[in-house]
Amino acid sequence: MTDPGHGLDPLLDEAPCGFVSFVDDGTLRAINRTLRDILGYDENELAGKRVESLLAVGSRIFYQTHFFPLLRLHGRVDEVFLLLQTKHGDDIAVLANAARRERNGEWLTSCVVIQLVERRKFEDALLAAKRLAEEARASADMHRHDVEKANEMLELQAMELEVSHQQLLEQATELERQRLIADEANQAKSSFLAMMSHELRTPLNAIGGYVQLLEMGVHGPVNEAQLDALGRVTRSQRHLLRLINNILNLARIEAGHVDYDLRVLFLRDIMQATLPMIEPQLAARRLQYRSNVPAELSVLADREKVEQILLNLLSNASKFTPADGIVSVEAAMDPLNGDRVLLAVKDTGVGIANDQLENVFAPFVQVDVSPTKRAEGTGLGLAISRDLARGMGGDLWAASEVGAGSTFTLALPRA
Repeated sequence: MTDPGHGLDPLLDEAPCGFVSFVDDGTLRAINRTLRDILGYDENELAGKRVESLLAVGSRIFYQTHFFPLLRLHGRVDEVFLLLQTKHGDDIAVLANAARRERNGEWLTSCVVIQLVERRKFEDALLAAKRLAEEARASADMHRHDVEKANEMLELQAMELEVSHQQLLEQATELERQRLIADEANQAKSSFLAMMSHELRTPLNAIGGYVQLLEMGVHGPVNEAQLDALGRVTRSQRHLLRLINNILNLARIEAGHVDYDLRVLFLRDIMQATLPMIEPQLAARRLQYRSNVPAELSVLADREKVEQILLNLLSNASKFTPADGIVSVEAAMDPLNGDRVLLAVKDTGVGIANDQLENVFAPFVQVDVSPTKRAEGTGLGLAISRDLARGMGGDLWAASEVGAGSTFTLALPRA
């Protein structure tokens, strides 16, 4: 059968739920129009595809380790939660019922899927994923401790080397199994964060819209005190929306859903486009800005992603630099690698201790720079910036001295 969309009963093709059938090697035999529409595929696009191509990463693993083995053992599975993946990479939560029977000399599985939209399902999935991740992490810590003890025993008891070596192999196998479980749980977490971030942005945008209507006087006159209060609501709404967007960006990166439009870019053009967005912050803190970016330096990168990284680095530099300090940007060819261009953002700020330099790139981590005031934000900006840099074939790292300032260096492929 060359086209899974042909040969279906018209009533089944128009059913309000998805239907798909496939043979034991996973090759699709039929898929109704309802499911194709949900996943965004045209009629002929799924010819020759396997059922795993319709599943998100975590559900592909679940299909191979649980779903299909249960089908072969019992002949059917009922009310199984799966994440389907659309043509454009979005996840769709469904419940699946499937039955496996022999027809015309081959084993054929028929599966009905019903899309889930209730948020409680997502909340339950998050709780289950968190519990699984906590159990996996605790188990991994326990086995890691066992490995360390085994290594000490090997040094002290050379006569028992063969027995201890076997124990280490068994423990390493168990650690790998636990790592795979933790990776699957982390994928479930990322998928949930992406879905929930979308849901949270909708009411936040509505709040912003209603505040604008009130400020415009659509619902009646507004006095100065009320305008001031509405302004505070707007600022809080925008701040919360930025935090949610950061979480959504991180979830997309972890799930591998970020696309890169790599083009030849001139760094001076990017700096000139980014500077107006950060100038008010520099002026408010009375900071000097200096730039040394040669006009001929070009890179192969995604312009939007590079601007996002530079805006984050310049914002951090101005945030952590005292009044009358200096923020500067310098660009040059990498003296150790002729295929890279280096763009350094420097400041004369408070600096970062050496033992904290790598921690600043971890998600949700902020380095304490003041005993009385914590910097505003989620601690996601540098984590996202490094992931974006590496996604374009580059990197991002930091050097600093407490009390003397910091330098964040962005490396990108030379055009």
